[in-house]
Parts: sequence; structure tokens; C-alpha cells
Amino acid sequence: MAHSVSEACTPLKREYDACFNAWFEGYLEPAVSASASADPARRTTFAQEKAAEYERSCGKVWAQYRECVQGAVKEKGLDSLLEQARQENPLSEPPPLLDDGTSSR
Repeated sequence: MAHSVSEACTPLKREYDACFNAWFEGYLEPAVSASASADPARRTTFAQEKAAEYERSCGKVWAQYRECVQGAVKEKGLDSLLEQARQENPLSEPPPLLDDGTSSR
């Protein structure tokens, strides 16, 4: 796993990465089964349950990590560069997909 934008944030990044990876492993197989179901209510229920599980398991550490990164970005003076990039190239809609289903960006 890579380091974070700030060394102070790296332990939180590692904790979040481990949490997310564990949650995602448990998400994949059931998600495939739920998406194969013709029952939209079942898919919706599954998605809601998994979102709640993620919040319980990883939500707190994600918020702490995000806060740390945002502070590091400001500390390094990158926030003004990010804002400038957002103004010059706003992402107002998802990028179009290519024929193979991948993003054009």
C-alpha cells in the first residue's frame, strides 16, 4: 500500500485501506448474486444493507483520514491549485464510456 499525501496521514490510510478491502471482499460475491436477481427490491435492499455495513465498519476511519488529507493539502498549499483545476475543468457529469465500457479519461 502506498503512502498518503502526508506521512502523518499514512497510518489512517493503512487502517482505512485494510477496512475497505475487508468490506469489499464481502461485498463482491453477494453483489454479483444480487445483480443477477430479477427482483429490483432485493438489489435495493442489498445495496442499502452494504452501505450501512460500510458506515459501521469503515465510516469513522474514512472521515478521519479524509480530514487529515484535507489538512495536509491546505498545509502544502495545494488547495488553491485544486480549486483552480476544478474551475478550469469542472467534472459536471461522468466521463463518457468507451465501447469496452471503460472511461475515456
